[in-house]
Amino acid sequence: MAERDAIRVVARNRKARHEFELLEQFEAGLVLEGAEVKSLRSGRASFADSFGRVNCGEVWLHNLHIPRYEHSSLDDLDPVRKRKLLLNRREIERIASQTRERGLTLVPLDVHFRRGYAKVTVALARGKKHRDRREDLKRKTMEREAERAKRDARRV
Repeated sequence: MAERDAIRVVARNRKARHEFELLEQFEAGLVLEGAEVKSLRSGRASFADSFGRVNCGEVWLHNLHIPRYEHSSLDDLDPVRKRKLLLNRREIERIASQTRERGLTLVPLDVHFRRGYAKVTVALARGKKHRDRREDLKRKTMEREAERAKRDARRV
């Protein structure tokens, strides 16, 4: 049973954590068509410039690139078409109000499979300024050096 509940990550948006300050995360189902599921299972997806948007009470994911499955014969789908995200109504209302009132962005973090279903982790995020990124880099460097100093002190 534990094997069935395991999460298998297909692709991660590594730039998201670097360019945005993540405030709140949601797990959403992903509506796919045709052989897109097989393409995802083979580990093929790209997050270049992808984002989420609320439109008429529905959440859509734009610019997620899922390439055509090689062994598919009748697949004429656009690889970067917008895809519907399946969320709870309260979550959709919360996301809509946060993006509208506070100017936040909906950013996809990863695509994964849970119990055989394709899911996307999306986050409400605020864009970081260039100086914020530098401060994060300095903080991480200082933490790394402190950890290294601790490790070296234990060896002596």
